[in-house]
Amino acid sequence: MDNRIEANPDICHGQPCIKGTRIMVYIIIELLESGLTPDDIVKDYYPQITKDDIKQCLHYAASLIKDQEYIPFEEATQH
Repeated sequence: MDNRIEANPDICHGQPCIKGTRIMVYIIIELLESGLTPDDIVKDYYPQITKDDIKQCLHYAASLIKDQEYIPFEEATQH
């Protein structure tokens, strides 16, 4: 899967977008969260992208949190 996500400071204030568009990754994630399917997103919102672009958005988001170290909320509030 080639990398279709880019973050360019001159496009959308550096927010990660699908290459060649101004469609920000977080917008795609929010649409999925709202219950839309990738087919719905392509058909009804962004016909210029593909389902593979949407998969890349999910992959990008997952890669951001994959190797992060997390402190449980309870521990964080006790310090």
